[in-house]
Amino acid sequence: MDEQKNEVIDLDSHPHKRGRGIYLLPNLFTTAALFSGFYAVLAAMNAQFEKAAVAIFIAMILDGLDGRVARMTNTQTAFGAEYDSLSDMVAFGLAPALVMYEWALHSLGKPGWLAAFIYTAGAALRLARFNSKLDVADSNYFQGLPSPSAAAIVAASVWVAVDNNIAGTDVAIVAGLITGACGLLMVSNVRYNSFKHIDFKGKVPFITMVGIALVFAVILMQPPLILFAIFALYALSGLVTSAKSYLQH
Repeated sequence: MDEQKNEVIDLDSHPHKRGRGIYLLPNLFTTAALFSGFYAVLAAMNAQFEKAAVAIFIAMILDGLDGRVARMTNTQTAFGAEYDSLSDMVAFGLAPALVMYEWALHSLGKPGWLAAFIYTAGAALRLARFNSKLDVADSNYFQGLPSPSAAAIVAASVWVAVDNNIAGTDVAIVAGLITGACGLLMVSNVRYNSFKHIDFKGKVPFITMVGIALVFAVILMQPPLILFAIFALYALSGLVTSAKSYLQH
C-alpha cells in the first residue's frame, strides 16, 4: 500500500501520455485484496469466522504485493494509489470491524457497535491522514498504527478464540477493548517503524535465511497465536518507544 502511494505518477503533469485504460497487473492484486475483504464479511455473516480471519490475512499479503508489482513493472499511477486506498478501507477498515461485530460485539448492544465504529472510523481517518502527508512524512516511520497491522490484531484475536473453541459472547468485553484500542491507535501520534530502510535486494549472511526459515516454521506450528503475538508486539513497540521518548524529554 504505502510503497505504491509513495511513488505515484502525476498523470495531470503528463497529459500527452495519458491513456484511456488502466494497468492490469498491479490493479489485479488490489482487486484480489478487495475481494478478500469482501469475502471476509460474507464469511462472518455465515458464522465462518476462521475463514473470515484467514481472508483478511490474505488481503494483507495481496496488499503488500500490489505496490511492489507496480514498481517492478513501472506501472505506478494515481488511479492505482486511489484504488488501493479504497481497497484498504474495505479490507482493513470495514471487514475486521464487521467480523468482530458478528463474532462477539453484537452481544454488547450499543457499546458493541460503538467499538466497531471507532475501529472503522479510525481506519478511514488514518488512511486520509496518510494520503494527505505523503510528501512530508518520514518514510522510516508510520504515524499511528498501520491499518493492516490493526486488522491483523483483530482478525488474529478472532482466529485464536475460534481455534480454541472460545465463544465470542464469553469474551465480548475483551473483544470490544481490543477493537476500540486498535481504532484509537490508528489515529494516534504514536510512531511505528515502517521497515522501509531494509534493503531486500542486498546480500545477507546465510544465517539470516536460516532464521527466516525458522520464523516461518514457528508460525506454521500455531498460525493464529503466533500471528496475534507478532502484531500485538508491533503495536506495543510503538507505545514503548513513545513512552521512552516522552520520559527522556
